[in-house]
Amino acid sequence: MPTVRLDGSLLTDWDAFHTESQKIFGFPDFYGRNMSAWIDCLSYLRDDESMSKFRLKPDETLIIEVHDSALLQQQSPEIAEELAFCVSAINERYDDYGEKAALVLRLV
Repeated sequence: MPTVRLDGSLLTDWDAFHTESQKIFGFPDFYGRNMSAWIDCLSYLRDDESMSKFRLKPDETLIIEVHDSALLQQQSPEIAEELAFCVSAINERYDDYGEKAALVLRLV
């Protein structure tokens, strides 16, 4: 399964989170740098919309590994909480369309 690795020690504020996300996920230049845009970009992983550098097959999931997750929880708990919430929301969107969940969040 394709895997994305976010370094929790770099996610010190929202600006850093969105900069790292845009780079790691390959979001387009017009990425809105907010969580609504983050959700939108990752809601097209199985479509040919070029909202990220990933294109999943119907049974694939994208694994998001957050390294130094304990440090992220300590320095930016709101980012850690919102990340988990948004991954869940994206998977609910896929479920609503009768598709398999597209994301797995691993805190390491």
